[in-house]
Amino acid sequence: MENLLKDINNFIYSQKDEILSFWEELVNIESFTKDPEGVENVAKFLKEAFAKEGMKCEIVPTSPNGPTLTGIIGENRNKKPIVFSGHMDTVFKTGTINERPFKIVDGKAYGPGVLDMKAGIVIALYAIKALNHIGYNDRPIKIAFCGDEEQGHFMSDAGNVLSEYVKDALCCFNMETGLVDNSICIGRKGRIGCDMEIIGASSHAGNDFASGVNAVEEAAFKILELRKLTDIENGTTCATTVVNGGKIVNSIPNKCKLSLDLRFEKVSEVYKIKDQIKNIASKSYIEGTTTSLILNGEMMPYETTDDVLKLYNFVKYISNKFGFGDMESKVLGGSSDASYITIVGVPTLCSCGVLGEWNHTEKEYAIVDTLFDRINLWSAVILNIDEGVFK
Repeated sequence: MENLLKDINNFIYSQKDEILSFWEELVNIESFTKDPEGVENVAKFLKEAFAKEGMKCEIVPTSPNGPTLTGIIGENRNKKPIVFSGHMDTVFKTGTINERPFKIVDGKAYGPGVLDMKAGIVIALYAIKALNHIGYNDRPIKIAFCGDEEQGHFMSDAGNVLSEYVKDALCCFNMETGLVDNSICIGRKGRIGCDMEIIGASSHAGNDFASGVNAVEEAAFKILELRKLTDIENGTTCATTVVNGGKIVNSIPNKCKLSLDLRFEKVSEVYKIKDQIKNIASKSYIEGTTTSLILNGEMMPYETTDDVLKLYNFVKYISNKFGFGDMESKVLGGSSDASYITIVGVPTLCSCGVLGEWNHTEKEYAIVDTLFDRINLWSAVILNIDEGVFK
């Protein structure tokens, strides 16, 4: 086994310039999450790259958003597959590349999506290349990269496409941003984003106060009720994050809009919270007001199951054994597609990509050397997976 890992390491570093060049090319193909054409361009680029390694790939439409890229190698291998998952889209608007193209400065790579999460896709590709190089043929390997994760698959079926494609897998590594302390994510909160649009009736606050129906005051009642949904012990929070109502100081406002951010650790909480929000929206605390509830994003929670912990402990063991460093575990507040995979019973680890920080900002960077470390790590994990708890 150690000789095989040495061969993999030598192969990876012999391909260093090619890997960096591929990373640069991938980052410089823009894929803003609300630009389906840009995301599809990345999908086509990646399909060609993975197909060269013998993967049978398909670009699956998930309109109105960008498509999902799936693929498999070793389809006839008689064991459960291992999955690399993640997303191809970024939060950066089309045209950002003109201002901030890919570059490496002092061992750090910069550029839109360089960390979140195009580097993770590079790691998956070159782990497959490295395994092909040593003749690996034990388990099928799948890829599943969505095109609209950054908008929570809003209005698309990408989450279900992902779940259906990976449900037969042994385990999955979601190639999201790696954490700078080398920790691995074993759980994430889910999220619902929604708006309440409240309609009342406007009137002059001095001359015709009685005719007014105050939408802002109705919003205040609702905010107090929404606050009661927070249950810290259960990992559930409800925050009213934006309030927009009223125009001038001497007029009763006839409109008010509340924007809400709801987070939860348990799948069971999602349905409960949805019902509670609907009840609050449907109730009028001030007679004459009406409220519309508008859902604008939803991601399920990624729960820390017993099998997730078993997979984590195995990866921690492999990382220590082969010199990739100790790995602590973390539960994070942000959402990811690891949720859809664990929900169908496939143990998944998240934050498996290159190490870095400042996601979604101009400061986003990735630590270049960890790109090669992670290719080595996941190659080692796959080679040794049948020593683990899932054999």
